[in-house]
Amino acid sequence: MSGDGEGDPAAFVALHGAALRASGVPARYWESLSRKLRGEVFDAGDYFGIMQVEEVDDEEEGDEEMEEQLKKKPNPGNGPCFKVIVTNENGLQASNPNSVFLIDHAWTYRVEHARQQLLHVPGLLHRMANLMGIDFHGEIPDEGSIEQVLREMWKYNQTYQLSQGTAEEKVPVWYIMDEFGSRIQHSDQPSFATAPLFYIPQQVAYTVLWPLRDLETGDEVTRDYAYGETDRLIRKCVLLPWVPDEVLDVSCFTPEPSDEYYQAILAENKEKLPAVINPPVYAKDKVFKVFTDIQQVLNNLTHPRFVFTDSEGEADILYNFSHFKDYRKLSEERPEVMVNQFPCENLLTVKDCLASVARRAGGPDGPRWLPWTFNLQTELPQFISYFQQRDRRGEDNHWICKPWNLARSLDTHITNSLNNIIRHRESSPKVVCKYIEDPVLFHREDVGMVKFDIRYVVLLRSVKPLRLYSYDVFWLRFSNRAFSLDDLDDYEKHFTVMNYAPGVTLKQVHCEDFIPLFEKQYPEYPWTTVQADIFKAFAELFQVASAKPAPLGICDYPSSRAIYAIDLILKWDTSRDGKRIMQPQILEVNFNPDCDRACKYHPTFFNDVFSTLFLDEPDNCHVTCIV
Repeated sequence: MSGDGEGDPAAFVALHGAALRASGVPARYWESLSRKLRGEVFDAGDYFGIMQVEEVDDEEEGDEEMEEQLKKKPNPGNGPCFKVIVTNENGLQASNPNSVFLIDHAWTYRVEHARQQLLHVPGLLHRMANLMGIDFHGEIPDEGSIEQVLREMWKYNQTYQLSQGTAEEKVPVWYIMDEFGSRIQHSDQPSFATAPLFYIPQQVAYTVLWPLRDLETGDEVTRDYAYGETDRLIRKCVLLPWVPDEVLDVSCFTPEPSDEYYQAILAENKEKLPAVINPPVYAKDKVFKVFTDIQQVLNNLTHPRFVFTDSEGEADILYNFSHFKDYRKLSEERPEVMVNQFPCENLLTVKDCLASVARRAGGPDGPRWLPWTFNLQTELPQFISYFQQRDRRGEDNHWICKPWNLARSLDTHITNSLNNIIRHRESSPKVVCKYIEDPVLFHREDVGMVKFDIRYVVLLRSVKPLRLYSYDVFWLRFSNRAFSLDDLDDYEKHFTVMNYAPGVTLKQVHCEDFIPLFEKQYPEYPWTTVQADIFKAFAELFQVASAKPAPLGICDYPSSRAIYAIDLILKWDTSRDGKRIMQPQILEVNFNPDCDRACKYHPTFFNDVFSTLFLDEPDNCHVTCIV
């Protein structure tokens, strides 16, 4: 059974029509494409040929136009220049329904597995080196050749993403087309278009190639490497991997997005802002009915003034795992019902919004507690300008590329390659943050000096007035290998999230044990001082995040309460008076964090959270008032 109805065109369209439409593949080609996919027909060789173009010697008087073209050649790699031409004696007609071709993929991988595959998959390094024009004659993979391929591959990479599956399965897939596909050159006026297609019956991805106009024998096959980009500056930026250029004349200053930008985010999130209500007043001895779908709350909330109900309609408190949307209806029909979320809190919990909002503190460069951050969708020219300026000044240029909205370090990559970062923009929406090249390290006896990060749980009681607390216990996560600014794809050296990686050691140190160890390693930096700076950063973040009305800031809804987890790292910095200081760097703010460890080691955790947020009784709880 083929899985697409044994050649039934309607079945093929039902499975793949949406993807083909989204990629712009004209419908006249679909039937032929279906046939070629089913029969694995690769007939491009009947119509096209690969031609090697000789380099023009500077001193030779030749065709000036050809010289100009070769200077600008985007042909990736260091080797000879190739191009693909139409060889069929009848040329190629765009109107012919058979003028659609399959390109096979030579290598398909996820970025974090690339090095290991080049090392261990027989013949892969050899094929990639040949395809990229890299000298590699040995039988055994060597580090130098692997590094070259890892650097050059960003000129050849294409990407797609699966729309279904787990978070891990949705991480972007990268692929390199076979030698034919990889030789197709760039043109601003392309003769062909390409698009990846995941063929469901075989569970295999191919690239589809089709003409944009009629071509004669000898005409070149080209495609637009910046397909879909119409803005001239953005095109220039996107094409930098193949057409090197400078963008130093662009200011690297990132202004606050417009009000319309925040309105668009609100609309996209389908969030309805609440009506204005008076703050509800409750009897001093009221027992609150709690409706929740969070197992940790059900298992650990034992305070006598809270009871659980299975009826959402009779609840006094809605404590939901997923995002609440219709605050308008809730505020109009049941204004006294409290909810564990704030309207527009995504301004903190989504990474690109966090950077935009946080930059309201601290002048044009933003606050010292925020790593330099750029949104690759909207701030690409500013980022490239800043990268190139740092490069000129000889400053460290390691960056970390993160998706806006994935947790657990998924699809997160550290690099000092500008091409790598520019191409990552094509996979999924990303921010790029300055990687902390000089983090404060912690000595692990079994390993040496390792990176660590710190997670605080903060409790937001209200926005107006701003009332923010921190839970008195913080959590630590450690890398498993000694830190150095190399082996950037070594997860256990550069990342600290170990509790989701199978077969990886998870080092746990309780904060009460950590503080004396830390102060022994850094006697000039008492933890009370370090924590005071951390709390100051939290206070500034929530002040700027709530200073503007929704949707430009967190909404002042009197029935909202929330807890967030803030992840941060400490870096070495220099104070204005020249002293070496530990500067907190806020990395992310998490909505509805996993509180499993909190409940396991601190059984009163949710009693403290609920007492502080819903009873206004923080005094006997393990919390500290920040604002």
